[in-house]
Amino acid sequence: MTTTPASLLQTSASGEISGDRSAYEGKRACVIGAGFGGLALAIRLQSAGIATTLIEARDKPGGRAYFWERDGFTFDAGPTVITDPNCLKELWQLSGHDMGEDVELMKVMPFYRLNWPDGVNFDYSNDEDQLFAEIAKLNPEDVAGYQRFLEYSEGVYREGYVKLGHVPFLDFKSMLKAAPALAKKQAWRSVYSMVSSFVQSEKLREALSFHTLLVGGNPMKTSAIYALIHKLEKDGGVWWARGGTNRLVAGMLRHFERLGGTSRIGDPVVRLHTIGSHATEVETQSGWKERFDAIASNADIMHTYRDLLRGTKRGDDYAHSLSKKSFSPSLFVVHFGLEGTWPGIPHHMILFGPRYQGLLEDIYDHGVLPADFSIYLHHPTVTDPSMAPKGKSTFYALVPVAHMGKLAIDWDQIGPMLEKRILDEVGRRLIPDIHDRIVTKFHYAPKDFSHDLNAHVGSAFSLEPLLTQSAWFRGHNRDDVIENFYLVGAGTHPGAGIPGVVGSAKATAGLMLQDLAAKGPA
Repeated sequence: MTTTPASLLQTSASGEISGDRSAYEGKRACVIGAGFGGLALAIRLQSAGIATTLIEARDKPGGRAYFWERDGFTFDAGPTVITDPNCLKELWQLSGHDMGEDVELMKVMPFYRLNWPDGVNFDYSNDEDQLFAEIAKLNPEDVAGYQRFLEYSEGVYREGYVKLGHVPFLDFKSMLKAAPALAKKQAWRSVYSMVSSFVQSEKLREALSFHTLLVGGNPMKTSAIYALIHKLEKDGGVWWARGGTNRLVAGMLRHFERLGGTSRIGDPVVRLHTIGSHATEVETQSGWKERFDAIASNADIMHTYRDLLRGTKRGDDYAHSLSKKSFSPSLFVVHFGLEGTWPGIPHHMILFGPRYQGLLEDIYDHGVLPADFSIYLHHPTVTDPSMAPKGKSTFYALVPVAHMGKLAIDWDQIGPMLEKRILDEVGRRLIPDIHDRIVTKFHYAPKDFSHDLNAHVGSAFSLEPLLTQSAWFRGHNRDDVIENFYLVGAGTHPGAGIPGVVGSAKATAGLMLQDLAAKGPA
């Protein structure tokens, strides 16, 4: 039987796969980890006709998009901001299906309300008239500056997301090819520096640069390429999945299984077996062991090489290399359910603290737990009342903190104290009787990221998104040594965030399809 080049398995304008799939007959693939990246990759492989097994360590899929149900409240672990819905819809279109079969997306407006200690509010959205009015309240002269910034954002969106977001960087030459366009966009500058060149208001500078924190990046250091997020949100909007982000996860898993995919939930992978430069078998905690033609990991990148590939030269060597890299901070999250409803508190709020740059330096550079903090407040019930019992509200308050490699404290001792400080601040600024209204609450600390997700040093976003840790400098979508082993998720190109890890799945799937087709039918 003749083989079919992967290029002949084409995707139509709607995203549907067509062409001769004979090259994949009998081929089997395994994806380790059912986070967004792993789910997206598994769907792409199964849509192409490759028998794919998805393995998840925890009792539910989702990875960082885990969830809890307590006292009638639904608490999403995160992420909670859905942008670029088309990158998700394409996962269904690949096989001629509609995402609406499994997931209902709801518009969120405003995208975010930003609030400062002096009481100033700023509603950020893609409604231009309203947005210009909000900017004018801070500084009328910055309306024109913002328009110039948006033009810049459109440019880096084209270069950094449309052209490069789904392209694997497997060698340094590919990086050099991209360098001129990135240099033209002054990629070496930070997001904050670039924003500051367009607008004068310090509050507006914060409003236009905080987004990098949502993918683990310091606005003062993360490449200006990440200004593309503004164009992404302006065009695609900000969305919520009815029932929670967990319903998007459940819908992706349902679609994967509808296509014939196999999932193993609650059975952690403990070892990847190799022979020479070839990955051969996957072994789980239960003793289950299977051979595959191709294996991809959506697990934490350090855990993958240090633990799953332990004892192999490649695993030991790359784990040593990774240990020298900079990992993004962790998070401290307080989940709480309240009596009452709060129509005046929008879905997403940023409660800025009294400092911006100094606070970021404490978290990213000094590794201390500051007395002050900025809070991302998530209030899903204002959009979707189903997240709480009738007449009640679901919230979480998230604070970035240094990872455990920089901040070595006893979170069992510090956690309850920090939780109270955070709730006190939310009460002071928004809900005065918050402690009297609490029905249920719990917190999630860096040690939980480490324990539950095998996250290196409790990092919430894997490798820090620095220019020197991006594209080719990040984990490669296909391993350099183990020829049939691949990466997907936050630790590989292009990075964290739902569009980022779904983009990584597209890049990795392309490589896997090409490699499996080249080997011909089993």
